[in-house]
Amino acid sequence: MKLKVGILGGGSWGTTVASIVAKNAEATIWARRKETVDEINEHHTNQRYLPNAKLTRSLKAVNTIKEAVENADVIVMGIPSQNLRAVLEQAKPHIRPWIPIVNLAKGLEISSKMRMTEIIEELLPGHPAGVLTGPNLAKEIHSGKAAAAVIAMVDDTIAKNLQPIFSSGLFRVYTNSDVIGCELGGALKNIMAIATGMGDGANAGDNTRAALITRGLAELTRLGVAMGGKKSTFAGLAGMGDLVATCSSDKSRNHHVGFQLGTGKSLAQIIEEMNEVAEGVKTAKVVMELAKDYNVPMPISEEVYKVLYEGNTIQQAFKGLLQIEIGSEKEPG
Repeated sequence: MKLKVGILGGGSWGTTVASIVAKNAEATIWARRKETVDEINEHHTNQRYLPNAKLTRSLKAVNTIKEAVENADVIVMGIPSQNLRAVLEQAKPHIRPWIPIVNLAKGLEISSKMRMTEIIEELLPGHPAGVLTGPNLAKEIHSGKAAAAVIAMVDDTIAKNLQPIFSSGLFRVYTNSDVIGCELGGALKNIMAIATGMGDGANAGDNTRAALITRGLAELTRLGVAMGGKKSTFAGLAGMGDLVATCSSDKSRNHHVGFQLGTGKSLAQIIEEMNEVAEGVKTAKVVMELAKDYNVPMPISEEVYKVLYEGNTIQQAFKGLLQIEIGSEKEPG
């Protein structure tokens, strides 16, 4: 018997995952806009977020959260991190007991500093909570280019049972039991992507990008391990893999924000021109608080934060990084 999967969120990644899942299971997606729902059902497209992409024909779109989740055996949350709690609260009365809930968002909640699986566990105790993450640029995956991801659940048996639902053709899904590490890798790398984007926009060069990616990995690993993640996770798909893809691609929303900042645009103007959320912009606030909570030095994140929220220029950011005292590569800084 095919599992029934309910996907909440009709953005680029939510729709891409829904289209993949529809090849392996009975998939129903909820989107906020009625126009999106009608387009998916009638034309099997979502031009707003995935231009010129054809979705799996069996994917069904619905107008209400209740319709998407009430009969589902698995719930997939394709909702931006700052909205996930509100959407999950709406879904809660209609979700059957004990079914797994898999998060796609790569961010941290500003008000609580919580990871998305922590919010799921708080609102729906008893439901296995996990994350699908990795170097996954939605438009590339939907166009059929090879990619790999990680499905992370504390219970490895559940992860292995969910693995085939998300795997398709050239999209290869691995399992991992380190939910904390996988989730933090996905959230923290977005700030590094803004940093490398700033460098690229200011024409800082390939050497600068390589240094930012490498030191950025060391920085996010320090905080991730302090918060309970495993060091090995940050060397894998959810850490280094996602970091390299997001910091190097013009398809990355966070790199795009950084690039535009690097060319001199204001953050307000950049956000206004985008039709999707760049998670790193808001995650930067949380990461600065977490760095203080765990007493972990985060120099790159701090300079990005100052550009985003304190009016610093790109030149001041790079000058700030260069002024950090030089130490061992294995030490902070």
